[in-house]
Amino acid sequence: MSEKRRDKRNRILHNGETQRADGRYRFKYIDKDGKEKNVYSWRLDHNDPHPKDKHKDLSLREKEKQIEQDMFNQVVSNGGNYTVLSLVEKYVSLKTGVSHNTKAGYKTVINILKKDPFGNRRIDKVKLSDAKAWLIKLQQVDGRGYSSIHTIRGVLRPAFQMAENDDLVRKNPFQFELSTVIINDSMTREAVTRKQQREYLRFVQEDRHFCRYYDGIFILFHTGLRISEFCGLTIADIDFVEKRIRVNHQLQRTSHMEYVIEAPKT
Repeated sequence: MSEKRRDKRNRILHNGETQRADGRYRFKYIDKDGKEKNVYSWRLDHNDPHPKDKHKDLSLREKEKQIEQDMFNQVVSNGGNYTVLSLVEKYVSLKTGVSHNTKAGYKTVINILKKDPFGNRRIDKVKLSDAKAWLIKLQQVDGRGYSSIHTIRGVLRPAFQMAENDDLVRKNPFQFELSTVIINDSMTREAVTRKQQREYLRFVQEDRHFCRYYDGIFILFHTGLRISEFCGLTIADIDFVEKRIRVNHQLQRTSHMEYVIEAPKT
């Protein structure tokens, strides 16, 4: 009967476990694709102390349990080697039929991730605390506003949900209420009073330059139309008999200075 393998502390090592000469532990296993993989740790068990000169990490046997759980749940190892950036790029590539404004928003988020080290993080390494810390950094260090961060999280959350659905990660690290993490510093806009509206319209009407825009501003004030909806109006959209305006499209200009007709926002 062969003697059981032991570590330097005389503890019996399980199948696949070894301890290297420098004291680091290794676990070798075969993934679901039949490829040999290795994970390492300076600790064998979770009760082992962290070496002072090494970064804190899970013990080898904690990692083994995660691997076992992932293989049972058919979670792809290493997050399919996707980074946060490449995951978002894949998510965006699957979003067809969206408006040019939405596409521009996607492009903005991708550009942010290209410049930020967070974009290079492997998706299976991003934990809930990492996601929260990054959003806090965007606000407190980078100086981004709440609405901007809300938009960024609005792309990352469904992208990671796609990864979870595809078994690339165990769970979505961006699945939390944004208001519980960062401060909502967005300003509440107050509508003008009736008196302010009358004074503004009188100024526009009497001004030599702005008087040419009086009719348009008057209509915007009294209908609540968005500027893009107003600019898209045609004679056919206006029913002078019933005194109704049909809003079924809007005129927008792209970043390439092209005019396009889109469906209304709501």
